[in-house]
Amino acid sequence: MDSLIEKIKSEGRLLDGDILKVDSFLNHQIDVSFMKEIGAEFYRLFSDCGVNKILTVEASGIGIACITAQFFNCSAVFAKKSKSANIGDDVYTSVAHSYTYNRDNVITVSKSFLSPKDNLLIVDDFLARGAALTALVDIAEKSGATVSGVGIVIEKAYQGGGDTLRARGVRIESLARILRMNKEEGIVFSA
Repeated sequence: MDSLIEKIKSEGRLLDGDILKVDSFLNHQIDVSFMKEIGAEFYRLFSDCGVNKILTVEASGIGIACITAQFFNCSAVFAKKSKSANIGDDVYTSVAHSYTYNRDNVITVSKSFLSPKDNLLIVDDFLARGAALTALVDIAEKSGATVSGVGIVIEKAYQGGGDTLRARGVRIESLARILRMNKEEGIVFSA
């Protein structure tokens, strides 16, 4: 998606520790008009899959999921990273390691929100090593739902998470794929 690549080039910042900071438009402050373009692109890519629910993980995926769900005319469900007292015990869980925060999160979705009747599109802001995405796919499988595909805004292809999940047969469509990034070369995108 050319407009996304241009936005990353103009507003993204490379930080130490292999961090791409895109918080000015994607995962802290949200450029809602631009997010509509992202939702429309996910709809274009997956509109023929019978998607009836969008699944993501809190927090950065929620905005993407909500706007994308509008195009599919369906609900958005997000996995919580910590179990709250009001969610109950009838839940699906999986463990996702956060490399950003260097901790394991037990992500949770109420069983009342996922079922074998659901045809899911999983969306998220980043795909790097694939821990969060693997946990979401695990929850979907536990619920009996079908994962029609995964929409990722930015994939760090060099970190291998996408390759691992694609090898398992998961359809992943990333709007921007980064082959490598460093202070010397900047950000190198796949063609």
